Amino acid sequence: MNLKKYCYRLSKGKLVMFTFLIILFIGSIIFVNNNDRFYNRSIVEVTSIAQVDEREVVDQRQNRDIVFRQYLTGVVKNGPFKGQSIQLSNEYSQSRAYHPELSVGHAVFVGIEEQENGALFGEITEIKRDQVLVLVGWLFIFTLLIVGRKQGLFAIISLVLNTVIIVYTIHQFAATANAELLLLMSFAVVVITILSIFFVSGFHVRTYAAILSTLIGTFALLGIAIAVLELTGEQGLRFEEMAFLSRPPHAIFMAGVLIGALGAVMDIGVSMASSLFALYEQNNQISVKALIESGREIGKDIMGTMTNILFFAYVSGTIPSLLLYFLNGAPLGFTLSMNLSLEITRALAGSIGIVLTIPIGLVTTILMIEWKRRKL
Repeated sequence: MNLKKYCYRLSKGKLVMFTFLIILFIGSIIFVNNNDRFYNRSIVEVTSIAQVDEREVVDQRQNRDIVFRQYLTGVVKNGPFKGQSIQLSNEYSQSRAYHPELSVGHAVFVGIEEQENGALFGEITEIKRDQVLVLVGWLFIFTLLIVGRKQGLFAIISLVLNTVIIVYTIHQFAATANAELLLLMSFAVVVITILSIFFVSGFHVRTYAAILSTLIGTFALLGIAIAVLELTGEQGLRFEEMAFLSRPPHAIFMAGVLIGALGAVMDIGVSMASSLFALYEQNNQISVKALIESGREIGKDIMGTMTNILFFAYVSGTIPSLLLYFLNGAPLGFTLSMNLSLEITRALAGSIGIVLTIPIGLVTTILMIEWKRRKL
């Protein structure tokens, strides 16, 4: 009878949660399709496409492209000109390098000018994408909940909190003249690590082991990276992409190294702690030697894949820049130096953190297991 009541309560709780999510989903879709009044910028919905012209262009390197110009008619959806018709033009290339091709029904942000005869003309600044973003966001949420269930929910909460913490930290750095970004980000890393692992793993001894492993490994790699850059005088690093910032690029780069490596190091710390504690829970009498051997095998299995993931994640973002340099005839060495020096350095620093966290996680977890044994 008690089992039936428990199953009934569990099913009822899932039904309430599912209903709540569906209501949120429908409400968010309705909102993003009717939220024009909340924007300060003018929004225009494309109602018709009058004409499309095209021309072929060739640059100095004989790269060919086709440029299209659309002549559009739209209706203003918000602001003082709401409901009025407006004439627009949209220029885009076949390569879609800058602006996208517009279709009837697309909503765009527009800078509006009123002519002397009362006619409205405008310049398109960007396309309104919140509908697509909301759909993709809900797809991510539902996938995570279906696969991870309760842990998926905690992962979503953790992700939201981590995003808020990072954005707030960067905002505080930008708003404060003498703020130290590396110090602020170090504090943020501690908070993010504790919250993320507690949300995912709960309040267990293995959670404490994972938190300690992650923090020790992350700050160890930061110390090694700082020491290496000091000894080499930062030779070979190209900070030109940060030239427009009014702050020292070194601190900003190191903060990026710290945050970029945190995810991989955290994964190693959690994997080591969870795996070794699972072995201990199956056999409370397992020897330290057996745990060490198991930890080494686990480390070997995940070290190579995590290093590759980190490398590909950093380098993939530079593909458009590499193509841009190569298509314009830039030398190979110069192109790689300009686009990959910082990314390769970040990947190497993260890889060092991964390698360090394996023995650190192994030792920390075994110490926690021995402490738990003595406590029992």
